[in-house]
Amino acid sequence: MRPDAPSRVELLQGTLDLLILRTLLAGPAHGHAIAKHIQRTSEDLLKVETGSLYPALHRLEAKGWIAPSWELSNKGKRARFYRLTPLGRKQLAAEQSKWEAFSRAMALILNPVDPEAQ
Repeated sequence: MRPDAPSRVELLQGTLDLLILRTLLAGPAHGHAIAKHIQRTSEDLLKVETGSLYPALHRLEAKGWIAPSWELSNKGKRARFYRLTPLGRKQLAAEQSKWEAFSRAMALILNPVDPEAQ
């Protein structure tokens, strides 16, 4: 991490599922690639630990939102790749909508338009 970069941010409960679903929208990926994509895309502010990632992947699979298959990685090793299912796409849309409403509400509270609200 860069010396001037803010420290990593703790994931809010419930956001990991959304991050995984959003990552898989681009196409199938194995667990390590999912974690790296989240870290890289968040400019190293979010780091998904293995102990959180794999239980989340199993939970999403059990809900039918993602589907696994064994494939060869770009390094030639067998890896379990996950892809978004049609049900997962619907869930992603619902979760993204909820998150956008929540972040709008937080922005309104943290940056009030009414100067008297400060």
